[in-house]
Amino acid sequence: MEQKIAALVATQQDFFATGETRNYRFRIQQLKKLQAALNSYEQPLCEALWKDLHKSQEEAIMTELSIVGGEIRNHLSHLKSWMKRKRYATPLKMFPSSSYIVTEPLGNALIVAPWNYPVQLLLNPLVGAISAGCTAILKPSPYVPNVSAVLAEMIEKTFDEKYIAILQGNRDVNAMLFNQRFDIIFFTGSPALGKTVMQAAAKHLTPVVLELGGKSPCIVDKEADIAMAARRIAWGKTLNAGQTCIAPDYLLIHQSQKEKFVEAFKKALTQLHGNDIKQSQHFVRLVSKRAFERVAAYLNDGKIVAGGQTDADELYIEPTLLDEVSAESPVMQEEIFGPVLPMITFENDDEVIRFVTEREKPLAFYYFGNKKKALRILNRTSSGGACINDTIMHIANENIPFGGVGNSGMGNYHGKNSFKAFSHERSLVVTPTWIDLSFRYMPYKMFGFVKKFFL
Repeated sequence: MEQKIAALVATQQDFFATGETRNYRFRIQQLKKLQAALNSYEQPLCEALWKDLHKSQEEAIMTELSIVGGEIRNHLSHLKSWMKRKRYATPLKMFPSSSYIVTEPLGNALIVAPWNYPVQLLLNPLVGAISAGCTAILKPSPYVPNVSAVLAEMIEKTFDEKYIAILQGNRDVNAMLFNQRFDIIFFTGSPALGKTVMQAAAKHLTPVVLELGGKSPCIVDKEADIAMAARRIAWGKTLNAGQTCIAPDYLLIHQSQKEKFVEAFKKALTQLHGNDIKQSQHFVRLVSKRAFERVAAYLNDGKIVAGGQTDADELYIEPTLLDEVSAESPVMQEEIFGPVLPMITFENDDEVIRFVTEREKPLAFYYFGNKKKALRILNRTSSGGACINDTIMHIANENIPFGGVGNSGMGNYHGKNSFKAFSHERSLVVTPTWIDLSFRYMPYKMFGFVKKFFL
């Protein structure tokens, strides 16, 4: 396998060296091919997502396929302007030169995707790689075998492997890929695996985009609209059964609103999934037995005030709200990645700020309450992205960057930021020959004049 990977990398490097991928028309054609393939494989992908994750067609289209489709349309509309050489101001001391920035593709990309959104998180970065003019090797997750098989068929029928290739396998294959020299690695996964990727990339000084995760806080303040907050938090937490890197991970709620929120949260769950959530076609299952056992163990870390039912055979965990949770308990130490929401009360803003800033920087930050107060708290904390009076939705706008900070990742993408993630901005100075001012040359005549006016 290692020889096959090395040969494939070399083949893609050779194809990139031909310069064909740099052409605007070529990039547009490949984006349209991906768009057509996505439309053609909509039903097989939806069926595979149901088999692997119990993800409904509606949720599959909304959270996976439509996001990729929107990304492709955005790039088709704006690629020409993104590729244009852009002129920048040049200081008088450099007269008569002109200055520009030219974008160029980084080269051969490796894109490694996780299992929780296996279509979106593999193909969305690919849009950026194609748009920027790169070649790419794709590595889907082995934990969603049906989805990965459909993706492999789609990619293999759509692209020549010397341009875009897809490889299946477990972490051994990942390790073999990381041993190769790429021009950029785009990885989505856990912070622990992100460190492994960064360590491997350091051997070749390969740039990385790391989309990781962490414990994203959700604050419900005393001024919050509790019914609305409960509905939007319940939706964000039960989307993909909480197996979302930007899901609300824990709840900090003002002491005065706790009891009201618990009842509103129960009501919201019923509105979203019915009286028997297990029978809901829109409630996803845990991806594996190992994931089920890990998340189910968190139910022992607090008092269950909503939900709490489990079914190991179906990998089902009912959306659960936990009260009386210790900040030192396991559920508050690890990213939950499941439908369990621990709840801790607070009485003032300083408690919230201290609680959040004492921990690693999260991928997302959610606040429900007064906008002015929200902005003040956001100004004293840090996160990859944030929403005020909402959850999840910042990922849906392809016009703003999505990415982490610190432990939750580095680099960002979506829209133009995807194009830039796989590109190098090359500085260019153009100097004409019709004049050649002597003050720049030894022995630096007129240095006193130059120093006074230009330095």
